[in-house]
Amino acid sequence: MRARRKWIASVVAVLVVLVAGVIWFRPVSVFDWFTETQMLLSGARSHYTTVSGYRIHYYEMGPRAGPVVVLVHGLGGRSEDWRNLAPYLTRAGYCVYIPDLPGYGRSEKPRNFSYSISDEAAVVVAFFDKMGLKQVDLGGWSMGGWIVQWIATHQPDRVKKLMLFDSVGLSDRPKWNTALFTPTTSAELAELDDLLMPNPPHLPGFISRDILRISEARAWVIHRAVNSMMTGKSVTDNLLPDLKIPVLIVWGAEDHIAPLSEGEEMRSLIPQSQLDVIAGCGHLAPSQCAGKIGPEVVKFLRQ
Repeated sequence: MRARRKWIASVVAVLVVLVAGVIWFRPVSVFDWFTETQMLLSGARSHYTTVSGYRIHYYEMGPRAGPVVVLVHGLGGRSEDWRNLAPYLTRAGYCVYIPDLPGYGRSEKPRNFSYSISDEAAVVVAFFDKMGLKQVDLGGWSMGGWIVQWIATHQPDRVKKLMLFDSVGLSDRPKWNTALFTPTTSAELAELDDLLMPNPPHLPGFISRDILRISEARAWVIHRAVNSMMTGKSVTDNLLPDLKIPVLIVWGAEDHIAPLSEGEEMRSLIPQSQLDVIAGCGHLAPSQCAGKIGPEVVKFLRQ
């Protein structure tokens, strides 16, 4: 019996060391595992499909017979970014599809893809077709907001209602250094966090180190996307006034990536839109302030 206890204690000690090692050397992977688990526990169904020749990962949530909502993440993001907001929709009876765009999350990262707004939008529309979705309520966050603006203005018959969360897409150029999207030092990472959220937490060195490692590996996708956006070829200033569908614009009052002034400009360009400003929230409002945003999104969709 004593020998068995020693064996069990040894196994437990080894497991503790292994877990501690994973947390120390790959904390981002641990965080990703927790967020993916959170999605699954909330009822999300994880799938893969082929769209426009690319392998695309996506989640399907809520009742399949419910009205359809599609949510599109932002630059450097992934489908799990919607994990806090999506359950408000599924509890209200909506069927929610959340794809990883090409180049992001668990979708394919093709070297021969432009990562432009128009090409990402074309893949999202092809995703609609692959899923058999004739018309949807469509939401996008940050760069994803730009993508869904492009879809709604170029294929208006595919979108019933549009939701823009801290969206970019206007011709206003960023007043901060866009190179921060691919930080190479802890100082640059801290500067990016200051832009993304109010009062960001201090990151321990081992977490910063792992984030920077991943940033370096994914930088080529971000660079290609940002370079395409900075050309101004896909800006929507002249397109938004043509929208005839209901539009909800949601903005974190303390957003420094896409300042509130841009949300107010979008509101002025779309006469039938409504702008909801979320106090105390920044660019990550759909995740960090989902409790304030979720009920208003459901109310908008039900109107």
